[in-house]
Amino acid sequence: MELNRRDLLAAFLGAPFAAMSCREKPIALPPGELVGASDTIGHRLRGGAFPQPSRWEAREVVIAGGGVAGLSAAWRLANAGMRDVLLFELEPALGGTSRSSASFPWGAHYVVAPSPENRVLLRLLNEMGVMENGQPAEQFLCRDPEERLFYRGRWYEGLYLHAGANHEDLRQLRAFETEIAKWARWRDAKGRRAFDIPVANCSDDAEVTALDRISMGEWMDARGFTSPRLRWLVEYATRDDYGALLDDTSAWAGVFYFAAREERPVITWPEGNGRLVSHLARFAVSKTPWLVANITPTADGVDVIAIRDDEAVGVHAKRVIFAGPQFVARYVIPSRESSNDFTYGSWMVANLSIRERPASTGFPLAWDNVIYDSPSLGYVVSTHQRGIDRGPTVLTYYYALCGNDIRRERERLLSAGRDAWAEVALADLSRAHPELRSLTDRVDVMRWGHAMVRPRPNFVWSEARRRAAQPHRGIHFANTDLSGVALFEEALYHGVRAAEEVLGARGGSSWL
Repeated sequence: MELNRRDLLAAFLGAPFAAMSCREKPIALPPGELVGASDTIGHRLRGGAFPQPSRWEAREVVIAGGGVAGLSAAWRLANAGMRDVLLFELEPALGGTSRSSASFPWGAHYVVAPSPENRVLLRLLNEMGVMENGQPAEQFLCRDPEERLFYRGRWYEGLYLHAGANHEDLRQLRAFETEIAKWARWRDAKGRRAFDIPVANCSDDAEVTALDRISMGEWMDARGFTSPRLRWLVEYATRDDYGALLDDTSAWAGVFYFAAREERPVITWPEGNGRLVSHLARFAVSKTPWLVANITPTADGVDVIAIRDDEAVGVHAKRVIFAGPQFVARYVIPSRESSNDFTYGSWMVANLSIRERPASTGFPLAWDNVIYDSPSLGYVVSTHQRGIDRGPTVLTYYYALCGNDIRRERERLLSAGRDAWAEVALADLSRAHPELRSLTDRVDVMRWGHAMVRPRPNFVWSEARRRAAQPHRGIHFANTDLSGVALFEEALYHGVRAAEEVLGARGGSSWL
């Protein structure tokens, strides 16, 4: 049943805001459409009934999945001289949650400047001309102002609400920053950082991994971090990267968010990580939109069946890289024991095309713009990196459904169509920009039903996560969920790792 406007806003933005927002009749919604992701096609996997292949072909390697992990695997194989590689992707566009249009993102929109140990990302950025003398070139670093926060009618610099903070608030902020700095400096006996990107570079010392056994909420409680402003900041971080609240996020993942990034600048582009996807896609021979429905190991290789509409093709491959998430693997690879320990959050992304920038009171328009009292994650300005501060632009609005009942949250996401989500985005942002609706020409919406893995307590350093990355009878696995945290860098790492497992006996130096 379709909700009326008041019930819709109450469901997604809260009853008090809905009551206030519905006092005046809104302007009609601008046009737009619901784009990707193909949840109805993907759900065909659960039925298990597919047409038989009309033809078969032979390939050395098949990659199932054209997100960043699959594209990274193709990139690594191509650089090793392996050409007989075919990639299947369910969506019409490659890139997964890093895909973009020509000028704005549909998901991930930045990477953190890599440490010297992140050799794979350094290689990619050097290849793309992003690095100069070992550092990111200035034009690729997020330009100022980078972040601002809206609170009670005014914008403030940064994401911590300093305005009105009392002595205790500020004492707790300093104590939190000291704790994070301690972990950022921490090294184990092998010289490894406690927290680094990718996760594979992190220390597995018991002192560090013990953090995975409690929630971030429990970690903060134990240290007396009770300040509402500090807890808002930290929970904004867990919502932003993991689509989860403090009590549903591993303390290891919560500390990782801050300590692994400390003092590292942000690298970004107008189209977000779609710039990286475009480069990686040059190395892939891909078929889209094709759904890989079945992967079966055989005596001399691996058979793959892919479908599009009522057509099916079969491929006899020597090796397969499965670059999809683990919840899909259980349907596609019946010979392999699957894990139920992987859980995924749901997201909505809306791109609002506006003809002029809305007015702001207080701190000026930034790259990342967040509303303190909103359940959303705010918006990113697509033209910010171009240095264009007037005229038309696109605001990319992010909303993570963070409740602990992940099935219910996914149902909530899919229950709202384009018009409903456009209404939510416009109403939410109108609390900071009352004139925004009249400035908006178009609103397009993307719903991500399984946007990113959630790092729940006892998951990141679990045996289940480690085991899921192990090869299975000629099938190798590559996806960001194998790290327990959903970052571009993690997908890149696992794609290259799986490709190097395939390369195996060929020798040559490793990129990892």
